[in-house]
Formats: sequence, C-alpha cells, structure tokens
Amino acid sequence: MIDSMNTSSPAAEESASFLDWLIVLAKYKRSLIALPLLAAVIAAGISLLLPNMYTGTTRILPPQQTQSTSAVLAQLGSLAGLAGGAVPGMKNPNDLYVGMLKSRTVADHIISRFDLNKLYDKRYQSETRRELARRSTIVAGKDGIISVEVDDIDPKRAAELANAYVDELFKLTKVLAVTEASQRRLFFERQLELAKDNLARSEASTRHALEKGGLVMVEGQGRVMAETNARLRAEITVRELQIGAMRAFASDQNPELQRTQQQLEVLKRELSRMEGNSPIGRPGAKEENNSKGIENLRLLREMKYNEVTYELLARQYEIAKIDEAKDSAIIQVMDRAIEPDRKSRPHRARIVIVTAVLAVLAALLFALLREAYARARHHQTEKVAMLKGLLGRRT
Repeated sequence: MIDSMNTSSPAAEESASFLDWLIVLAKYKRSLIALPLLAAVIAAGISLLLPNMYTGTTRILPPQQTQSTSAVLAQLGSLAGLAGGAVPGMKNPNDLYVGMLKSRTVADHIISRFDLNKLYDKRYQSETRRELARRSTIVAGKDGIISVEVDDIDPKRAAELANAYVDELFKLTKVLAVTEASQRRLFFERQLELAKDNLARSEASTRHALEKGGLVMVEGQGRVMAETNARLRAEITVRELQIGAMRAFASDQNPELQRTQQQLEVLKRELSRMEGNSPIGRPGAKEENNSKGIENLRLLREMKYNEVTYELLARQYEIAKIDEAKDSAIIQVMDRAIEPDRKSRPHRARIVIVTAVLAVLAALLFALLREAYARARHHQTEKVAMLKGLLGRRT
C-alpha cells in the first residue's frame, strides 16, 4: 500500500504542477492577451512608417591565380612557405579584391559620382562613408564569386550603386599593379619616363653645342666606337633594370633570372674590352690633344646611349603591356545589377510576428514573476501569523 502511494506521488506532483500553470495562465489571461496584441499593433504601425528598401545585386568573378604565378612560387622553393605565410589573414586571393571594393578611394568616387553627401544628408564625408558602408554588403563566397549588394529607397539607384562598385574596381585595378605582369609594366613605364627625360636633356645639350659654335665632325673609327660603346652601356643598363624587376618575384634559382645575369656579365666584359682598345682611353692619343673632338665624342656617345636606352626600354615596356593584356587576371561581371522589382525590406509581417512572440514570452515571464512574488508574500504572512500564534499561546 505504501509502495503504491510512493509510485503515484510523482504523477500527482506533475498533475499539481500542470494545474498550477493553468491557474497562473487563467489568473493573468488578460495581460497575456493584451500585451502581445498591443505590441503587435505598435510594431505594425512602426513598420508601416519604415520606407521600402530595394537591394541592387551584382556578382563578379575576380581574377584566378595564374599558372605563371604558381610557377614563380614553385621556383621559390623553401621560400614559398614564407611567401605564403606573409599574409596569414588572407584566406584566398579574393580577399584582396574585396578589400579594394571596401577601400576609401572607391567609396569617395561613388560618393562624388552620386552626390551622396546631399542624398544621405550628411555633413562630413566620413559620415557619408559610414552610411554607404552600412548600406553595402560585399562578400566573397566559397565558390570564388564576389557579391556586391547595395540598399536604397530608389530601386534604380540601388542597381546603379551596385554597378558603380564594379566600375570603380575596374578603374582601380588599372592604376594599381595587383598582378605580376602589372608590376613589370608599371616598373618599365617609370623607367621609360626617366629615359625619356635623359634623352631630352642629352638632345638639348647637343643642340646647345651646335648653336654655340658647331660640332666638329666625328668620323671613322671614333664614331663607330662611340656608338658601339653607347649601345653596350645601354644594354647593360636595361639588363640591370630587368634583373631588378625580376628579383621582386623570382629567386636566384629562376632560369630566366640566371640567363639575364649571364647576358649582363657578357655585356660587361665586352664593354671592358672595348674601352681598353679605345683610342680615347690610351694616353698620348691624338684625340687627347683635340679637346673639342673628345667633347664631340662624349656628346655623341651620351646621346646615343640615351637613344638606345630609350629604345630598349620602350621595347620592354611594350612586352610588359602585352603580358599584362594576356594575363588571366581579368575581372569578369557575371551578373550586372538590374532594377529590383520587389522590395527587400522591411519584412513587416515578420516584424509583427516576432514582436508578438517576444511580447508573449515577456508576458509569461511577468506573470510567473508576479505569481512567485505573491506566493512568497503569502507564505511569509502565514509564517508570521503562525509565529504570533505560538508566542501568544505560550504567554
């Protein structure tokens, strides 16, 4: 009999607990119904005041890693690990282009293009940048595709803003050297500008000498030696520049680098041999007594050197431009943003439902806390009355 009473005790307690819950819900039924309804009505009113936002979305396929880049990393040998670990935070090359899209330069160009300072009603450029960043979502997916999403109250402008990000990325990649071929092209472009300036100064010096008193004719072996010397010096200069450019991405074991270094050594030996056999370099030669003739040879050699240097650098620059054009590092637009035909937010029904559910939970919590407080007060009152009764009985 006792066992049967013990086994039925948990069931009885569970039934009593369930009844207690029902009693609490019935006791506070008005609050449990009124509070969620009131919250839902308020949420519906606020959501109706929110403007409709439209999202323009464009998807681009950034440049993939080229075979030449892989070959360069393979040639680095043990240093490839160091090269790969140089940027530990970059999980894939797409992070570079995501960073470029989020750059201040791109944001400022878009702000200027659409006059966003006035549109967003911001006083400072930094505030407009933050607002544009808040409305823009730029992520690189696991499939290697970068998505650019921009929210705006105008569907047409939302699409234009998303496409503007891609346009600015195209412009930025033309300015920045983000690939191996681009770096070589930029390097030779700068060297070509320097060579052009040197050639212009050399031609100006020669022209000044002609205007001042004319140049003594330089003929025969002296002229040939001067031109050959200038060509050799120019080729040595260009080879040294090539080696300097290649060291930015190649190790000492690179076959192309080793071949260029060998060519440089051959050219230096040839120049040394020629200068040793030059009549200008031997003491007592006739040209030493003819200062004007020596000056003519120097001017001729300097101008020829600058001409050949400019010619060779121009050739290298054109080759670098062709390599850059052939490079697979091309940004491709998969889906250009079009004017969205439906709003993306606010989700008014979702806002009302979520608010109502949260209000129900808050009302339940309030009812439970209030009931617990009331019971605690009731038990305390009973204990105080019991204590007073016991004390009165003793007296």
